[in-house]
Formats: sequence, structure tokens, C-alpha cells
Amino acid sequence: MPFVSIGGVALHYRTFEATGTARPIVFINSLGTDFRIWDDVVAGLAGEMPMLVYDKRGHGLSDNGDGVRSIDDHVDDLSALIDHFGFDKVVLYGLSVGGMVAQGLYARRPGIVEALILGDTAHKIGTAESWNSRIATIERDGIEAIADGVLKVWFTPDFHANRAAELAGCRNMLTRQALPGYIGTCMAVRDADFTDSARRIAVPTLCIVGDQDGSTPPDLVRALADLIPGARFEVIRGAGHIPCIEQPDALTTLIRDFVASLPEGKQLHG
Repeated sequence: MPFVSIGGVALHYRTFEATGTARPIVFINSLGTDFRIWDDVVAGLAGEMPMLVYDKRGHGLSDNGDGVRSIDDHVDDLSALIDHFGFDKVVLYGLSVGGMVAQGLYARRPGIVEALILGDTAHKIGTAESWNSRIATIERDGIEAIADGVLKVWFTPDFHANRAAELAGCRNMLTRQALPGYIGTCMAVRDADFTDSARRIAVPTLCIVGDQDGSTPPDLVRALADLIPGARFEVIRGAGHIPCIEQPDALTTLIRDFVASLPEGKQLHG
């Protein structure tokens, strides 16, 4: 289990080498998950491109450090992690809040971002009222109290009906997240608004959404794509909020084709 100390915060990560010259792709996971959500995608792309997955601060096996107060805290960690590995250019794939972290890094350091894949995310997610209600419920009753509702938007009815063991595992992953990291990241999403900065994104961008995403619905993700000059918009059929678990093969194909259209990069080292 590899860890690295970033600003005094131990982050859990894993790297995957490749023999080609594609840019390293960094996967940034969603709220209430850890980097295992990318397992099937990483397996599908193995050897084709260098990859880095990691648990966000306060998620999975990573420390919470001094806590999470804003998206900037997650951006700080990602920025330092990229520097730690000596990447000159990266492709970022951010899922949900991870997509906001990716937008935040581009806004801060556009020169190191070769391209963006923004999955099941938006420039602004939810309202202050909806997030404050969720936070209050979790502070009172724990993540268990919202788990069933979260899983309904994470996955399609077909997934719920036919993939019971995986559903149970994903529920365990969600409910076992540390409360401070989950609540702090809820606050970060609540306060984040990338509406203006999205209009200034000037790198190739692919916006992806599951056709049955109940958290960031297709119309919301399309609105993000419409803000970004030249952005491509794709819908994955038979998927909710986390296509990397529900439809990994379709997602892998989209990633492969998108990365193939980009300039050559360098191999992953470290």
C-alpha cells in the first residue's frame, strides 16, 4: 500500500506504468468513495497509458490532515501530488466532486493540464440548502442515514436488481468513510462555483455522464459542456452517477479514444 506525505497529509495512491508516450492520466474520485472505484477502468487500460489513482484527503486510507474547508484543500493536495511525481503535463479525470477538483487545478495551474475529462460533475452542484440538510443529517445520524438515497442516484434500478453483492460492497465503502472527510467535502462542494472559470478552459475537454445519473443529471453536465469552449459531451447508457463501476467498458472506450486524440506525452516515473 503506497503512501506519500503531501503537506504533512498521508495520501494513499497507486501508479500504473505504461510503455507508450501518452500523458499520465490522474483519476480523482467522487464523494464517499475511494480509488477502488476505478479498478475495472484501470484494468481495461493497463499498459496503454500511465495512470495514477489516489484517495482524496479524508477519504479511503488517506489522512484528513487539518480537515477540508474548501475545494482548494483538495486542489492543494492534487497539485503537490503531481509535482511529487514530476509530471510536466497530465490528463485529469475527475468524477463528481473530483471534477470540481480538476476544474480548480486547471484554474490555478492551466499550464500543467493537457486535457480534462469531467465525469458526472458540474460547474455548480446542488444548493446551499440541500448540502446543509445533508450535513445536518449526517452530523446527527451518520452516513448510514443517507446511504440508501445516495445509492439510488449512484446506480440504475437494473444495478440494484441484478448486482446485489457489488451494491452491498459500495454501500460498505460509503458508510465506512470517515465523517470529518465526508462532511468537509460536502461543505467544499456546497461552496464551490466554477461557472466563470469553466468559460476560460482552453484545453481539450470531454464531459461524460450516465444517462440515469440522479446526482448530476445529463442536462446539468451538458450545461457544463456548453460553458467550455469546444467541449465534447457524451452520455453512457445504462449508468447512474458512477459509470466506472456500472459501465466500465463503455467508459474505457471513451477514455481511450479521447486520449488517443491528444499530443504525445511522457512515461510515468516514481
